[in-house]
This record gives sequence, C-alpha cells and structure tokens, in this order.
Amino acid sequence: MKRRLVCVSNRISLPERGAPPGGLAIGILSALRHTGGVWFGWSGETSDTPPLKPQVTVRDNIRFATIDLRASEFEAYYNGYANGTLWPLFHYFPSLFHHEQAHHDAYEAVNATFARQLTKILKPDDAVWVHDYQLIPLARQLRQLEFRGPIGFFLHIPFPHVQVLRVLPNYDRLVRDLCDYDLVGFQTEDDIASFRSAVERVRPAAVWTDSTAQVDGRNVKVGAFPIGMDVEQVARTANESVGDEAMQRMTESLHGRKLIIGIDRLDYSKGLTERFGAFEQCLVTFPENRGAVTFLQVTPLSRTDVHAYTEIRATLEQMA
Repeated sequence: MKRRLVCVSNRISLPERGAPPGGLAIGILSALRHTGGVWFGWSGETSDTPPLKPQVTVRDNIRFATIDLRASEFEAYYNGYANGTLWPLFHYFPSLFHHEQAHHDAYEAVNATFARQLTKILKPDDAVWVHDYQLIPLARQLRQLEFRGPIGFFLHIPFPHVQVLRVLPNYDRLVRDLCDYDLVGFQTEDDIASFRSAVERVRPAAVWTDSTAQVDGRNVKVGAFPIGMDVEQVARTANESVGDEAMQRMTESLHGRKLIIGIDRLDYSKGLTERFGAFEQCLVTFPENRGAVTFLQVTPLSRTDVHAYTEIRATLEQMA
C-alpha cells in the first residue's frame, strides 16, 4: 500500500489565505498536489489555552492540519532561538548570534508540542517529511513517542561548517538530532560537506559509505536536493501582467530609463545594504548612468520583532 506523505513545517499556507509566501510553501504544495497527503504546522495564532487537537481543513487531495502555540513560548522559540540563534549562525553571521538557555528550552518545548499534536493524526505507515531549522529536534521527539515510520528532513538554508557550528552551546545535540532522521536533505554539496564535518566531530565512529552514514547502529542517508522558485509560474505571471494598469503606470514613469529590480525579503543575509552601495558606486564610476537608470528594490517586511531586522530597515531607508 502506498504511504501517505505528511509534511511538517513551522507554519503552513492555508488555501483561503492566498498565494504561498515563499519557496518552502511552494515546494511543499507542489509535492502534495502531486502525491496528496497532509500538511501540518502552526496556524499563525497564539493562545494561553491552545485547542487539544489539530484543526483540519481539506482542499482537493490535501489535508491542512494546524495547531496554535502557547503565547508564553512562541517569542522565545521563534524570535529567540530559531531566528536569533540558529538563523545567523547557519548563515555565517556569528556577530549577530545570540544564545540564551531559556530560548533553547522554549525551542525544545514547542518541538515537543509539534510532536504530541502530530502523533494525534499520524498513521503507523505514514512517511513524515520535516522542513527547516525550526523543527530539527522533531524526529527525536517523534521516536520517543514511538512513531516508527520513515522520517525525512530538508534544510532550506545553509548548514555551517563545524568550526562555525561549535559556537553554539550543545551543538552536538543538534547534530545528533539530525542523525535521528532517515534522510537529511540539503540545498548544496557544500552543505553536505559541512554536515559531514559536524558528524565526524560529534560521532567520530560514524562510518560513511557514499551518501550514507552509519551512526549509532542506524543508517542516515544524506543528499543535495536544490529547490528554487517556480520558473513557469513566474513566467506566466509576468506575461499576464503586461497589460496591467499598474504595470503600465510603472513603465510610463521610467521615461525611457532602464530599470534594475530586486525582490528580496527584508533580511541581513540578502546583501541589501551592499546592493544599495553597489548601485551608488555604479553611478559614481559611470556617471553617464545618472538619470538613465532606476533601481527598484521590493522588500517585504519580516521578523520585525528581531532587533537586527529593524536595524537593517532603518539603514536601507537612510541609504535610499
């Protein structure tokens, strides 16, 4: 019998809320539309008394299962540990790295909530596919709750070399947690090499055979599975917008100038301040471009509660 695919991510995109916001959601939806299955994750709501079981919405062949999180844990879990500790470290920004034990405790507690709630809808023969850095401990916690089906993990961001990763207290726990998965996927071969450096430091007895590591008596398969934007959808949207009134107004406003356009979420890992500086340098070095080229940067806000993100927003506004 065919296994049911159960995808798990920090947050899900419910169909009635419009288009998915990013690459993670696009990738998951693409897979589930092909196979059918379940997408499980946070609803986007916090509560002091979350519902006792996931709330399920069915659209076509996909079941969307959501849970609320405790308000008392969310801030420390999400803005604290996930985006204040793991995100800067994994992107090689140790100067922005911040660690507090209370944040780590909340991270573990929220992952435990995910595991408990997920087991309420899991079937023994399901295949679970966990996504991204917010949920690294989930395989360990599902195993502790006696789920024995296959569990895979995909990291949508870089994985740092062990020489950077070891800045994290208890980094060995994080590496062991990744080794609790049956398959660990990364974006690039460099990420695999970094992960291997960490496994070799934490579990020196691990035996590697091609893309599989035997760790503590179990096999962990590792692979690079690059994921990007939906090129065909972007092309369709571009073609459909040619006659759009807003597009016509923007084109007319250029008055014959060339247009450089960037679209990136507001994040210090995107090189936005460097990009603004590069455009300024272009105008200085090649003065014939002054008045002949317009630079348009579209930057949706994100993680506005994290200090580093408010700083970069202020910097970009000043530079503009």
